[in-house]
Amino acid sequence: MLSVKEQMTKIIQEQPDDCSYDEILRELAFARMIERGLENSNANRTISNDEMKRRIRTWQR
Repeated sequence: MLSVKEQMTKIIQEQPDDCSYDEILRELAFARMIERGLENSNANRTISNDEMKRRIRTWQR
């Protein structure tokens, strides 16, 4: 498994040479969101689709 520094370096190196600072930060943030989601899923910290629908409906009021 890659270290955090190695993971970040890999993501940065995969970006095109002409990408902006903000684009790199978005890619790093996206990778972290995916990682956190997988960690939550593996730890059974999830909710059902029905529960998510219920929560979204409360936001729309």
